[in-house]
Amino acid sequence: MTGEEFEEFYAQAASRLTGQMYVMLGDHHEAQDVVQEAFVKGWGQRHKLDRDGQPEAWIRTVAWRLAVSRWRVRRRTADAWQRTAGNHIGGHVQGPGPEHVALVDALRHLPLKQRRIMTLHYVCDLTVEQITGETSLSASTVKTHLSRGRTALARHLQDPSIEEAHGA
Repeated sequence: MTGEEFEEFYAQAASRLTGQMYVMLGDHHEAQDVVQEAFVKGWGQRHKLDRDGQPEAWIRTVAWRLAVSRWRVRRRTADAWQRTAGNHIGGHVQGPGPEHVALVDALRHLPLKQRRIMTLHYVCDLTVEQITGETSLSASTVKTHLSRGRTALARHLQDPSIEEAHGA
């Protein structure tokens, strides 16, 4: 992959990959950081990206591994867990709607592996076979994570007011 081809790939995929990683990680700034770092690593591996024919999967996998590595480092330092709410970057940005907030909150209740598998399947639109190739998990494990993830999301996204109306 030439430098120009890589720049075009970056322009087309960076935003999409950041969104996918945001769903997996639940932290937009973290998603931006790991995707950017993965692209920096990808620049040095342009020949490999071209040869493999799946540069987006390569960047996503590297970004995921970077995120996991960061979590391990944070686990060793207690103050890293102290996060401030309401980080805001300049300019007026309309906040997320209640459905978005509810979905992100529900996703945060899922174990990380389930959240990753759900994101790869429903956001990245990957098949079970593609997910197994990207994660090195068996197809049955991927299917189990998808099934359990859907069940957990359904439980977290239930609207009590609807249940009360049906139960009354």
